[in-house]
Amino acid sequence: MPVVIPLKKNNSELVDAAFKLKNTLQALRLGRVVVENTGNIGKNYRKHDEIGTPLCITIDFNTLETGVVTIRNRDTMLQEKIPLEGVSNYFKDFFLK
Repeated sequence: MPVVIPLKKNNSELVDAAFKLKNTLQALRLGRVVVENTGNIGKNYRKHDEIGTPLCITIDFNTLETGVVTIRNRDTMLQEKIPLEGVSNYFKDFFLK
């Protein structure tokens, strides 16, 4: 179950972008996708590490400006910058490998 995290929970643009991406990924029917809209980013990462969330996708102000998200892999701790239009393919490659 991947999670989409808006960087600032009370910014409607970030939250709206997070839900839009969540709906796009959910439409692929590869599993449940949730939006985590509580706490700060560090606490959210730790929380999802503990429960076993494989990918955390962060929507930040850079996403609004350039269309790039950060995808964090729980197992490798690698953070990758991916254009929004590439997230669906990244998601499919990750879960269908």
